[in-house]
Parts: sequence; structure tokens; C-alpha cells
Amino acid sequence: MKATNRKALRDYHIEETMEAGIVLMGSEIKSIRGGRANLRDAYATVEGGEVFLYNMHISPYAQASQFGHEPTRVRKLLLRKDQIKRLTGKMVEKGYTLVPIKLYIKNGRAKLEMGLARGKRQYDKRRELARKDAEREMERAMRRKGR
Repeated sequence: MKATNRKALRDYHIEETMEAGIVLMGSEIKSIRGGRANLRDAYATVEGGEVFLYNMHISPYAQASQFGHEPTRVRKLLLRKDQIKRLTGKMVEKGYTLVPIKLYIKNGRAKLEMGLARGKRQYDKRRELARKDAEREMERAMRRKGR
């Protein structure tokens, strides 16, 4: 199972990535394994020396009865202390945002790939769209020419 945040890749310049563990309830990990997670509006912040993930939606697990979980609750991320200090420094000093990029299962545990990102300007987004359109047109022309 893998969930990706395509909106983050479109709206941000990702400077560097890192992998973090997530503190989850049993019903949450079962939903993630079933492919029922969404990272679209999620973001992470550093608070009191710990990193927390907000707005990640994990659908309730149907077989969990009344002991399920709240879909968009705040979840703690597991990083080493030196990683958290470095992140805090960069986020405060340079105005970066911590954006989740990918959620996946690795060795039986849920992992989150996060990116230290800076927001794209509107003209950057337009330029990237124009570049992708041009590449797509070139591919089409090459396929037509090869027939």
C-alpha cells in the first residue's frame, strides 16, 4: 500500500526528504494496509521538541466497532532528536514547510516520507505545466512519426 501527496509535489519545491515513523492505533494501521489513507491537506509542525502530523485522513476501519479512531486526529511522528533540531532550525530560519510526500509500509511498519519544502510561486507552477505539455506533445509526435 502506498499513498502519495501529488499536490505537495505540484505546489512546493522539495529541498530534501526524510523518513519518519508514525504513532498509530491498531485500527489506523489496518486501514492504511487496506489503502484507505489520504495525504492531500496534511502538514507537519515541530512543537515542544516533537513533530506532529495534522490533517492526514485515515478512514475508519469497518471491523473496529466503537473502539475505532478519529479520521483526522493529530499523529506524532518519530524522528531522532538531532533530526528534529535540524528541522526546527531550517523551518524557523529559512521559512521552510514540512510536507508529507508518501505514506508506505516498510518491514511491517508504516513510514512517512516528508519533504522540507518551499512554496512555489504562481509563475513557477505555470512554467512547469507548460514544460510538461511540451514534453507530452513531443512524445506524441515521436510515436506518430514511428508508425
